[in-house]
Amino acid sequence: MHTALNRLKWLFATILAGACTTALAQGLSYDGLSCDIPEYHCPGSDCSGEITGQRGNQTDRATGRNYFLDIPCDLQRGEEVTFVLNLHGGGSIGNWQRHYFPIMDFKDQYRLIVATPSGVIRAWREDNDDEHLENIVNYVYDRFSDLNIKAFWLAGHSQGGATSHRLVCTDFYADKVDGLLSLAGGRIGFGNRAEAPECDFSHVFTTGEHDTVGAQGVPETSPVAERFNCDARVRHEDVVDTTAGYIYDGRVGDARPDREGWGGMPAPGTAEVYEFPNCDVGRVVADVVRLDKGHTEGLEPNVTERLVQLMLSAGD
Repeated sequence: MHTALNRLKWLFATILAGACTTALAQGLSYDGLSCDIPEYHCPGSDCSGEITGQRGNQTDRATGRNYFLDIPCDLQRGEEVTFVLNLHGGGSIGNWQRHYFPIMDFKDQYRLIVATPSGVIRAWREDNDDEHLENIVNYVYDRFSDLNIKAFWLAGHSQGGATSHRLVCTDFYADKVDGLLSLAGGRIGFGNRAEAPECDFSHVFTTGEHDTVGAQGVPETSPVAERFNCDARVRHEDVVDTTAGYIYDGRVGDARPDREGWGGMPAPGTAEVYEFPNCDVGRVVADVVRLDKGHTEGLEPNVTERLVQLMLSAGD
């Protein structure tokens, strides 16, 4: 029965893919690019390594490296889109990250262009990867110049989040990036990120309740919120998911890493949402805590969508 259900999900995704490709043809034409969700999309939480091991549907011509580029269907000239560079954590690759934070599932509804690359050594290093990431950013801005990229967000899980923190104020990114989404990759105002960076951007942070920051307690204050004169932190309605995320650390069980809060199997869940409202110049500063989760369980659909909504609320 479980196998039959997955086949039905797969058939539905295939039908959507065909419809999406047709819709793109009716809008702007981008030779060599498709809006479909290809075969390397997991059908459910029992995703195979054959799928997650795929490296991408696009090639950086300067380096020869593949990456994923997910784009909306029926793009129209001049329409507003949001660009997200989605970086995996240490020991991972792009298609694992693509399912850990499955923002691709919301690309059509929220008009998102999402690039998800892979580090050369399954981690991000300045000498190996910075040029590749810059090439991707330049390609997106050039290839989609007939659109209005209203915002650019860096998103990253774990070491990918740390890399986003490293990059965000560099010369290449400082005048481009509007926001940083840290997926258990460092929270400004906590630990070694106690001080706000020198450049300005919105900051959304999410963590598992049992992960490092969640276990010690997410601070009720934020230097980013102070910089933008936000109001005191408020709690919004919890996000409830009845569907599990796609992905988890395959070493869970007997071979699970000896780290408390590393994470378990995918499961439904509830997330607490906190925001520092009414920030200057429309900045967004928020924290999302996924209850009874650790560092590696893939994000469920409703909490993923809530994070997207927070990101897109910047500038309103």
